[in-house]
Amino acid sequence: MTKPANTTRRTLLFAPCAYNLAETSRMIEIAKAVRSHPRASAAFDVVFISEGGAFERLIEENGFPVEKSEPRITVEKIERAYKLDKGEAFGAAFSAAECIEKIEGERTFIESVNPVAIVTGSYVTIPVTARVVGVPLVWVIQTTWLEGFFKQGAGMTDSIRFGPLRQIADFLIFELINLWMRVGLLNPLNKAAKHFGVPGFKTMFDYWRGDLNLVAEPDDFTGNPVPEDYRFVGPIVAQQDFVLPEEVTNIPHDLPLIFFAMGSSGTPEIIRNIVLSFKDKPYRVIAPIRSFLHKLPPFDVPENVLVTGWLPAMKVNAMADISVIHGGIGTVMTAAMAGKPIVGVAMQPEQSANLAAVARKGFAISVPKSKDPSRKVQAAISALLNNEDAKEKARTYAAHLRSWNGPANAAEVLYQTYAVAAAR
Repeated sequence: MTKPANTTRRTLLFAPCAYNLAETSRMIEIAKAVRSHPRASAAFDVVFISEGGAFERLIEENGFPVEKSEPRITVEKIERAYKLDKGEAFGAAFSAAECIEKIEGERTFIESVNPVAIVTGSYVTIPVTARVVGVPLVWVIQTTWLEGFFKQGAGMTDSIRFGPLRQIADFLIFELINLWMRVGLLNPLNKAAKHFGVPGFKTMFDYWRGDLNLVAEPDDFTGNPVPEDYRFVGPIVAQQDFVLPEEVTNIPHDLPLIFFAMGSSGTPEIIRNIVLSFKDKPYRVIAPIRSFLHKLPPFDVPENVLVTGWLPAMKVNAMADISVIHGGIGTVMTAAMAGKPIVGVAMQPEQSANLAAVARKGFAISVPKSKDPSRKVQAAISALLNNEDAKEKARTYAAHLRSWNGPANAAEVLYQTYAVAAAR
C-alpha cells in the first residue's frame, strides 16, 4: 500500500522558455494537470519563473503566478537564440558574464520559495541554477535530444544508403554538433558554473539530463534509443480553450482547408515564399503568421489566405484537411492528434526527425529546408490532399496518440517522485 504523502505543501517551480510557444504550452499543460490532480494539487503550490517572452502572458492567463526574473531577455537575444537553433548563426546566445547575472537573479527567487523541484524544457541557465541552489531538476524532453539520435546522424544522413559512408557521415555530424553545442551553449554555462563552484557539463547530453527526465512522446514515436531511467509520458500539447476569431469560424468550406503554422521559430523569408505560393490554388488557407509580418518587407497576401494572430492549434487542425508545419514536437503532435495529413518544412535537424517519424507512419511528407521550398510544398499538398490511405493512417495514429494523457501522466510522476517518495 502506498504511504500517504506528507501534507506539508511544497512549491513546484516551472521554468519555461517563454518566447517559445510550444515550450511554454508544454509547461502550462503539465502545471494545469498538477492543479487538477486530486493528490498533487494538495501537495504542491505551482509557481513559474520566466526571463521574458511573448508567451509569458499565457502563463498568467491560465492563473499561475510568474516571477519575472532579471535581467529580462531582449528581442535581439530571442532572435539570436532562434538563429543559433536553426543553424543560421554560430556562437553563444549568452556570454559567461550574462549567464552569471541571470543565475544570480534566478537564485535569489528560487532560494526564497525553496521548491521541491524545478521543471524545465529549454530555459538555458536553469540547469546551472538548479545545481547552485541544490534543487532537483526535471527535464521535459524528446528522443531527438538524446545521444542515440545524434549518433545516428541527427536526421541528416538518412538518405545515405552505402553503410560505410553513412557511418563516416554519422560520426562527422555527431562531432560537429558536439562542437557547435560546446561553443554556443556549454562554454559560457561551464564558466558560470565554475564561478558558482558547481560542476559543469561535459557534453550537451549531460546538460539535457536531469534528476528526473520525462519524454513528451509515446514510446513508439521515433524508435530512437532512450536510457532506461527516462519516463515516456506521451504527447503534451496546448489545450487552451480559446474562442476562435469570427473570421476563422466563418471561413467558407467550399474548398479544402490548409492550416499553415510555423510556430514561433519559423524563418520569415521561408514563410513569405510559402504564403505567396498559395496564390490561386484550389483551397483556402488559415495562417497564424501575423507576428512574422513585421520582420518582412510588405507583400500582397493571396486572397485565399487568411492571416491571423496566434490560434488554438488543436481546434484549427480539426477544421483543416492538411497541416503545413515546421516540425516542432508540439506542432507535430497537435497535427497528428487531430488525425490530419502533414506537410512539414523543418527549420533544424530535430524538427526533421519529428517529421521523419510521422512520414514513416504513412501520413506525412517532409520537404527539405531551403530559401524557397514552396514548389515542393505545393507538390506535397497535391500528393496528400486526396490521398485516402494517408488520411486513414492519420486517423488511426491519432487514436493511438489520444490514448496517452501526457499532462496527467507527467503530473502523476511528479507527485509520486516529489510528494509520495519524499514522505517515505
